[in-house]
Amino acid sequence: MRVGSLGLIAVPVLVAAMACAPGEQKATPASPTKGSTAAADCPTMTSGTLTVATESPAHQPWFVDEDPSNGKGFESAVAYAVAGHLGYSAEQVKWVKFPYADLFLESVERDFDFDINQIVISSDPSTRSDLSDSYYSAAQAVIALENSQAATSVTSVSSLAGMKLGAQSDTVSLSVLRDAIKPATAPLEFSTVKEAERALANGQVDAILADLPTAFYLTEVEIPEAVIVGQFRPETGGSGTGGAAQFAMLLDKGNPLLSCVNAALAEMRDNGELDQLEQEWLSEAVEVPFLE
Repeated sequence: MRVGSLGLIAVPVLVAAMACAPGEQKATPASPTKGSTAAADCPTMTSGTLTVATESPAHQPWFVDEDPSNGKGFESAVAYAVAGHLGYSAEQVKWVKFPYADLFLESVERDFDFDINQIVISSDPSTRSDLSDSYYSAAQAVIALENSQAATSVTSVSSLAGMKLGAQSDTVSLSVLRDAIKPATAPLEFSTVKEAERALANGQVDAILADLPTAFYLTEVEIPEAVIVGQFRPETGGSGTGGAAQFAMLLDKGNPLLSCVNAALAEMRDNGELDQLEQEWLSEAVEVPFLE
């Protein structure tokens, strides 16, 4: 399950395809810090190359210009920083496109070392997968059209129960919607964030759920006529992490690279690198009220 990237609401948004050619890497890799692992100690699918997957299109704030190879956006920056800690330069990182929904399918062949795509650590996409330690904790938020009843009258979790709500399927947002809000009308599920946006704009739903960084992006760029009604406290919800979702990278089960990735994330947590990247790409400029 993905984190409310609308519904996560799963987050992929824009329509153009992202650039993934290995020769197009433009990012400057994070310099491996003391204690980083040599690339030779972390075997990958292709020797000398770290293959990273994400969904297409890849949108802000996780990626910028739908191009994960430019090192811009939180998840792109995290991926390159992890690569640096593993001993891989930016030129040795290859990006591939991999649909989020296919992570749930046992029969689909995987062509990556790890996937970074707002995947929630409490979820278990398939029995063939392992999840890394968390690299980000995202609160869930409610989005509604400005001046709508949902935008003007909702101040608590219970006040959402009588409204028509939606979220992306197989996401933390959908779990929080069902378990914490428990709406009187069955929530609508959407396969993409674009579908959710369209439903909100057309009045098909009163509000949609997404993780807070995605909610900021949607209301500032994709649906400027919408507002963030409020966010859930971490203890709210039924996902095991409450209203917050812990993002993790996904690898094939038993992949020895997992311990290398977790060691890199631990170094990045200890030296403040993850906090710095979060501040750079996900800092919240607006105070969002909590829904009690």
